[in-house]
Amino acid sequence: MNELMTQAVDLMIAGMGFVFAFLIVLVLATIIMSKLLNRFTAPEPATPAKTSRAKSKAQSSVDPDTAEAIKQAVAQFRLRHKK
Repeated sequence: MNELMTQAVDLMIAGMGFVFAFLIVLVLATIIMSKLLNRFTAPEPATPAKTSRAKSKAQSSVDPDTAEAIKQAVAQFRLRHKK
């Protein structure tokens, strides 16, 4: 019985060692691939600053009745969901 437990512990340690070694290799491979990709890919272009747009009433294509319905719906929603 003692020999069986010794073999079980040896097998457990060997299995845990293989899993640990595999995880170390996996992490190292991921780090190396990340560094290679960062080296060989082009940097992302800088996004231009957003310009503020002036609101124009002339470009509005929403029907005034629809706009009023939306305003009322938003107001009702805000009343129901007040914190």
